Amino acid sequence: MFESGTLWTKVKAATENALGQGALRPILTDCEVVEQDNIPFVVRILSNLVRKEKAQQKQGEKSEKKGKPFNPFLPHEPDLFVTDVSETHFCLLNKFNVVDHHLLIITKAFEEQENWLNLADFLALCHCLAEFDGLGFYNGGKLAGASQPHKHLQLIPFPICRFGGTFPTEKAIASAQFRGDIGTIPAFPFQNACHPLNPSLLNSPEQAAAEMLEVYYRLLRSLHFFPDHPLTPQQTKPYNCLITRNWMWIVPRTQAEYHTIPVNSLGFAGTFFVRNGEQLQQLKTWQPLTILRHVASAF
Repeated sequence: MFESGTLWTKVKAATENALGQGALRPILTDCEVVEQDNIPFVVRILSNLVRKEKAQQKQGEKSEKKGKPFNPFLPHEPDLFVTDVSETHFCLLNKFNVVDHHLLIITKAFEEQENWLNLADFLALCHCLAEFDGLGFYNGGKLAGASQPHKHLQLIPFPICRFGGTFPTEKAIASAQFRGDIGTIPAFPFQNACHPLNPSLLNSPEQAAAEMLEVYYRLLRSLHFFPDHPLTPQQTKPYNCLITRNWMWIVPRTQAEYHTIPVNSLGFAGTFFVRNGEQLQQLKTWQPLTILRHVASAF
């Protein structure tokens, strides 16, 4: 466990070391804003994906030899390690990061990425959010954009882009319409549910985690994932969960991409990733909200 008030210092020190050792391999991007319905979606053009694709190919080859999926988190790469964040979770730098200081919050023992989040997961996230503000998110399954089967949440410090505000869809989410504690974002034409959080609870991460778990269940029930509480460890359908100090938002998913454009949780935060100029033009033609609507569950 890290000492309170030191996590950000540890993240910066680990980043400097990992860059120096060549363990951290940032993916350079060019950015363009594609605005739709007053939402400034940020599109990142990934100019050097080759290294990541080669690494994924090597993972596939190792998996074939061993007869089981390769797990980059067990054992993890030492130079990417930041700190233990709880008894059950540790923190790594995202090796192929697009945004600086992108963190992975990973279970120490193997758990499936398609398992429900639990109290230990939220406690690990709360320990981090108590240290610095950012966007936490969980890609619940392959169809929600998960690329690794070992359970991990992710956290990106604010701001997640350089175009003002904390993230592109911030104002749209702030316009949520509520019935009781459950809200929906009218700007998004697909199933979604959000719930406010009390940021002062982060003074006690244990209390904040318990509140987050109850909100998580409440949102899943409102979206008909289960009638009361989950009866099995594994999720009933894919979804993206986005979390800040102030709210939690869940979007059920039906597919991982729209044509050639992949979407994970960051798509709903207003950030897309494309391989080249051709894909950028396709995205402009299809429009961001159309892409999100096709990968999410319809009303």
